[in-house]
Amino acid sequence: MEEVITANCLPLVRDEIWLPVEETAHVGRIRRTATALAERLGFGATRTAEIGLAATEIGTNLHKHARQGVVLIRAVRGERDAAVEILAVDHGPGIADMALAWEDGQSTTGTLGVGLGAVARLATSCAMTSRPGMGTALVARFAPKLHWAPEWGDEPAAGVTRPINGEEVCGDAYAVCRSTDRMTLMMCDGSGHGPLAAAASDVAVRVFREQPFLPPDQVVARLHAAMRGTRGGAVAVADIDLVRRTVRYCGLGNIAAAVLADGRKHGMISVPGVAGHQARTIRTFDYPLPERAVVAMHSDGLTERWGVDHGSDLIADPPVLIAATLLREAGVRHDDACVLVARPA
Repeated sequence: MEEVITANCLPLVRDEIWLPVEETAHVGRIRRTATALAERLGFGATRTAEIGLAATEIGTNLHKHARQGVVLIRAVRGERDAAVEILAVDHGPGIADMALAWEDGQSTTGTLGVGLGAVARLATSCAMTSRPGMGTALVARFAPKLHWAPEWGDEPAAGVTRPINGEEVCGDAYAVCRSTDRMTLMMCDGSGHGPLAAAASDVAVRVFREQPFLPPDQVVARLHAAMRGTRGGAVAVADIDLVRRTVRYCGLGNIAAAVLADGRKHGMISVPGVAGHQARTIRTFDYPLPERAVVAMHSDGLTERWGVDHGSDLIADPPVLIAATLLREAGVRHDDACVLVARPA
């Protein structure tokens, strides 16, 4: 009898909108967007107001102390639970003293300002990373109640997507499924941009989630067949064996992937092709997964010319902050972009 592996493919994350922080009026838009999302998710009036206050603090501090600040507001959903997540990224001077920055009353240029303490108290969870001279990334998650344990447990993997300038939806997408001893990552870069590219990626996510623990080449073959009739796209699957500490990788098209470990970036191989249209060869490649290693995947909305100096010193950070930092350092604005980062236990 074939073994049935129970998959946990939660949470479902939907990137709502990226908002620039270039003038005072943008702070109000961040607050209104965050509170509107909380209301749609059914949050109470008090909690919604708290989210609005935290969003205002984040936006205000970006405007005052950072350069090229942007905020991503998105929903994080389970079967029963949902949360609002705010991710702030900037190209500012960075923060020299992270511990001091979290204390109330700190407003020295180079920090996010006086609001960090308040944001941390209002958020269900909050984390930050900063690189002097490069910038800062902060993520704050707000559940309906302050003290909350998510139904999906810990999150060893997280990603971010960003649409090309001028589009409201991103044509790139990702998915993560976990079991007791495995974790599988999938990414799709839908051909082109806009709703039709997003529709192709949506098909890939749906089909992947139906049987995520098939061998990667079989998953990619299923994606190729299912995406016929769509615009197609580049796809890749990374099957992480948490016991054997290996990654089995299968990529079709221009998805880039690497294992970050021991101060080095170990690239993984994708073969040429377009899922849904052309797949002459579908191959898997095996790679070792050292302890404390990070697996990173991204679409061609990021240049591959980033090195370990952009990622290796951040591997102790939450995966979402690693992903945001890589997007900041290597993202190009003339394409959709997607980054997915996993730190296996």
